[in-house]
Amino acid sequence: MKFATKAIHVGQGADPTTGATIVPIYQTSTYTQSRVGEHKGFDYSRTVNPTRLSLEAQLASLEGADYGSAFASGMAATAAVMNLLSAGDHAIVTDDLYGGTYRLFSRVLARYGLEFTYVDMSNLEAIRAAIRPNTKLFWIETPTNPMLKLVDIKAVAAMRAPGQLVVVDNTFATPYFQQPLALGADVVVHSTTKYIGGHSDVIGGVAITADKELHETIKFHQNAVGGVPSPHDAWLTMRGAKTLAIRMREHARNAHLVAEFLEAHSEVSKVYYPGLSSHPQHDLAKRQMSGFGGMVSFVLEGPEARALDFAHRLEYFSLAESLGGVESLICHPARMTHGSIPYEDRQRRGVTDGLLRLSVGIEDVDDLIDDLKRAIAATPAAAVSV
Repeated sequence: MKFATKAIHVGQGADPTTGATIVPIYQTSTYTQSRVGEHKGFDYSRTVNPTRLSLEAQLASLEGADYGSAFASGMAATAAVMNLLSAGDHAIVTDDLYGGTYRLFSRVLARYGLEFTYVDMSNLEAIRAAIRPNTKLFWIETPTNPMLKLVDIKAVAAMRAPGQLVVVDNTFATPYFQQPLALGADVVVHSTTKYIGGHSDVIGGVAITADKELHETIKFHQNAVGGVPSPHDAWLTMRGAKTLAIRMREHARNAHLVAEFLEAHSEVSKVYYPGLSSHPQHDLAKRQMSGFGGMVSFVLEGPEARALDFAHRLEYFSLAESLGGVESLICHPARMTHGSIPYEDRQRRGVTDGLLRLSVGIEDVDDLIDDLKRAIAATPAAAVSV
């Protein structure tokens, strides 16, 4: 079964009770039992819910896996996966990563005895140098957020020793363009809020694995901690995922054209997009991904004030947190998504005050490029005071 067919059919057979073609929203917290311990496989919706089960089967299939655990947010999914570790364990983490993940690792989990080393994971030697006797996990974002660096998943998996896990946050690439489990990863995490949901109307997350034992541990923590999505949120996410393939093709097409426009513009000093031949890891992108995604980051010439002025002048790119919806968004990472990372660390990683991140939507690309062109012209660098 091919990707687009899985998205529409796996876990989504006709309802056995009514024949409903679309999976119902089982909006219930509990289930009537015929006798104590005798039920139809459902007892309490924090533990299991039919709508959520359908979503988990659908999303697992898209990553080529058998097991998925859905959560109320991407951060809840991340926290559940990190519960695979114990106090004293060490994780090697992509240095360029989502600010919320950094906040969870550095300000929450570090207090409970987990150790983290942040390295440029596009450099395999830097990863090897960071490995310790107590290293238990490699946390990869690829492409990274917001610098769009790539990490060679297969190479990192090859350096993994027994007892070590490779986890990939696949939110930017989506399973349509990248299959981390097939490249050797143990667990894949998504913020389903983003491309999988695709319509900026529901928060969610998922952790997916092909390993039954890992799945059972993640599932235990899903139930024990309780960060699960509501049946309605699960249904919305499942509906969004049905069109993931067709949306991602348009996101990637538009993003590539936007990136080419920006790279050719004299007032843009740098563009970050894996699909450009100028990207330092373009060859890895072609090997590891089947498409280059819908995210583009760039730096305007001039001071931060120009970047901020530019961002609010756009008509079709909404100034907003998040990404991956059908509508185009722009954000200023240093002040928005990555504000929880200390200034010195942001600067070292390239998240400068002039950096802007685009989530390129599926509008007509000519309108998007015209919008960018107008905003650049309306904010000439020479007219903005430092």
